[in-house]
Amino acid sequence: MDDSDVPVLIVGAGPTGLALACDLARRGVGCRIVDRAPVFPSGSRGKSVQPRTLEVLDDLGVLDEVRAYGGPVLPYRAYDRDRVLGVWPSARQRAATAQVPYPNVLMVAQERVEDALRKRLARHGVRVRFGTELLTFAADDEGVTATLADRSTVEQVRARYLVAADGGRSVVRKQLEIPFEGVTYDSQHITVADVEADGLDRAHCHVWPRAAEGTIALYPLPAGRSFQLTADGDLGDRADSLRDAFAQRTDSMGIRLREVSWMSTYRVVIRAAQRFRAGRVFLAGDAAHVYPPAGGQGMNAGIQDAYNLGWKLARVLAGAPSSLLDTYEAERVPIAARTLETVSELYHRSLLGDPKGRTDPPDSGQLAVSYRGGPLALDHRGRASGLRAGDRAPDAPCHDRRGKAVRLFDVFRGPQTTVLAFGSRYAQSGTAADELHADSAAVRVVVRPGDSAPGTAIVDTHGHAHRAYDITADTVVAVRPDGHIGMICEHAALADVYRHLEALGCGDAGSGCAEPGPRP
Repeated sequence: MDDSDVPVLIVGAGPTGLALACDLARRGVGCRIVDRAPVFPSGSRGKSVQPRTLEVLDDLGVLDEVRAYGGPVLPYRAYDRDRVLGVWPSARQRAATAQVPYPNVLMVAQERVEDALRKRLARHGVRVRFGTELLTFAADDEGVTATLADRSTVEQVRARYLVAADGGRSVVRKQLEIPFEGVTYDSQHITVADVEADGLDRAHCHVWPRAAEGTIALYPLPAGRSFQLTADGDLGDRADSLRDAFAQRTDSMGIRLREVSWMSTYRVVIRAAQRFRAGRVFLAGDAAHVYPPAGGQGMNAGIQDAYNLGWKLARVLAGAPSSLLDTYEAERVPIAARTLETVSELYHRSLLGDPKGRTDPPDSGQLAVSYRGGPLALDHRGRASGLRAGDRAPDAPCHDRRGKAVRLFDVFRGPQTTVLAFGSRYAQSGTAADELHADSAAVRVVVRPGDSAPGTAIVDTHGHAHRAYDITADTVVAVRPDGHIGMICEHAALADVYRHLEALGCGDAGSGCAEPGPRP
């Protein structure tokens, strides 16, 4: 038996576990990631990447690769057997703005997202150990001892923290006996498959919502010839049964299903864990919450869990107070509860045969997800409207002092907390660096054209940043490593700034706060 130590052990190498491992690795935090599957999974599975998740993938350095295999959301064409009922937009396409560079859902197979994250993780020197199962674990005040097994060996691993990203049937959650509250529809199943089909255009998602046997749909997958087939009911595990069900529900219409490269059947489950943390063990992704397919929230919510947790683990491992980790549960549990309500409504609408029940709700892009009123949100403004602490930090196109274009997202990129200092008080050379210094965060002064400022200042050439952040007075904004606003203070008292940066794990105790990180 081989003993080894690691700061963080991640169980499960789906999108949640991979995103967390990438985030930790770029912060210099050692981690081990294992998965019981013998090889990485194939199949499209989840295929909707929401706008906020695109921003996370941008920060992690994999967006370009993911977008290369993706495409826009297509309208739905609904049929009753061979009769066309109509065409419905599945989601309103929005133009990119200064504040929101990725306003639309990207349709891309989940396997493509996972592949991009695995490659990024390998460039950080970390590889997934497939075929490795967590048998048991025991946690104490100092860490977690986990027993792992592959085909030939059993190994004990000592970790400071364990993160369970091992899916809806999480071994970790079950061993912790954390209630998984909600409902499982034992009689309701959904079959998903990747197929090639003749006789259908690739400009629409084709859906038969009124078939007596249940809804069936074919969605063209970008970057290839395949369609994702989704169908109500358990259609077995044979390609012939899938073809028979499709012919029966559609009257064939001259459509022929050819190669079936992957298929799986899922029970409809709508549940969330009562707690996301038990001491040094955390739940994330499907281990913490399971949604029905409608709305495409599962993969996206899991990546957001990882993005919220990663920087907090890194800060605490570097010496920040462990209470910072309490905020993971405090912030993510309410989000999971609200998401469950939203996707449950969508799912029940789709059960009624309403093709519009397959469209996304207005907030499904997760851009409106906010931690307002949470333990890390400090708001010192004289008004209650506009951007608030806890909200997503908007992007804005600016320039540096040499005239080179720079986005605020470029400034935020990496593992650090970023402090934006707006106003004449900070526009004088050296003032912001002297007053807000320090080793606590990367401080950038934001000035209007023509204002005097230090060489590291950002010039808000067209006023986009001032408008996005609703600046009407000298203001300090602290942006967390996960792109949410931690603090907004007008006429900032430095004591408030320092106190909040300490709460974010910055200062003498926290590392990874001082210098902006390079693009990963």
